[in-house]
Amino acid sequence: MRLRTLAEVIDHLGASGRTGIIDGTEIRVRRPAAGRRDRDKFISGKTRQNAVKTMVVTDASGRMLFCSPTRPGSCADITHARQLGLARLLADGSAVEILTDAGYQGLGAQTGGRVVTPPHRKFKKNAPDWYEEMYQRQRTAHSSRRIRVEHGIAHLKNWRALARREHISDTVQAVAGLLSHQQTADLTPTRQR
Repeated sequence: MRLRTLAEVIDHLGASGRTGIIDGTEIRVRRPAAGRRDRDKFISGKTRQNAVKTMVVTDASGRMLFCSPTRPGSCADITHARQLGLARLLADGSAVEILTDAGYQGLGAQTGGRVVTPPHRKFKKNAPDWYEEMYQRQRTAHSSRRIRVEHGIAHLKNWRALARREHISDTVQAVAGLLSHQQTADLTPTRQR
């Protein structure tokens, strides 16, 4: 089964009772031409390099389910998710748990707690020792659950075709489709004797 839209992915996760993992990633691209009007949009606020941003959705086992069209590198992760309609899909759709990083904080309140982000730090200064230990344990547990999306992103970025800016959105989605197919295919060779 091919999942082509974010709505299909959310429905699939809800029907199967699986947890989804979402993360945004930046892909470095060549600098736009000097006369281009929106040249500054490609500069990422995070890395200060020319990049485009895409949102990747994997399941808990790390299988890539969806890769969004690209946006300029200056777009924040939560803004990209809102533009794709993630908050609306989760608020109106079936009950599904989505793990994210701190770039999506605030989305949990809009989706009825379906988006799970790392915990906020309650004490800014002079935190008790017991709180620091508990806070670190919670963040480590959350990070351990969502590490699979980082592996999926690493597989995506291994493709050299992503170095060109021309048609980058279509290229990213095509590579994500190939990765998804590769991850679901039976890769064990059969030997006949």
